[in-house]
Amino acid sequence: MFERSDGRTVVLRDNRSVTLRVAFGADDANECVAAVRAFIADRYDLMPVGVDDGWPQMAHRLGVMVATGEAAFGVVMCWTGTGTAIAANKVRGVRAAQAPDAWTARNARRWNDANVLALSSRRLAPAVAVECVQAFLETDGVDPDEQVRIDELLALDE
Repeated sequence: MFERSDGRTVVLRDNRSVTLRVAFGADDANECVAAVRAFIADRYDLMPVGVDDGWPQMAHRLGVMVATGEAAFGVVMCWTGTGTAIAANKVRGVRAAQAPDAWTARNARRWNDANVLALSSRRLAPAVAVECVQAFLETDGVDPDEQVRIDELLALDE
């Protein structure tokens, strides 16, 4: 989809620069969810995903947005982050990772080419959740040493 990113914009293969589109969904509203949503909206093209019909469907719709390229990345939140990760991972092409800290979020991108970040809306402090999102979205691509394993992950979709 894109050639390179500065963390906020992406340069497409035809050299057009566009704001990074990030799908976001949460099953509840609280201070942590509000902080993450505000961070994404302030820096990226926020694409909200509603939860009207339940968090499994919300996370699945978000996964479809990422898998089809409508959004470059996704961030989902539920009480643990686990359920939304499972639901998003039901979509072919999605690699959702649940992260409790910025190190895990960053390295889910680097070592697993994760394209959806799942966070707990109940166990993370708002500042920590924002650090996770920032680390995830501003990581510059995958570690070349991990490309063989990432290709193996991608092959599992076939």
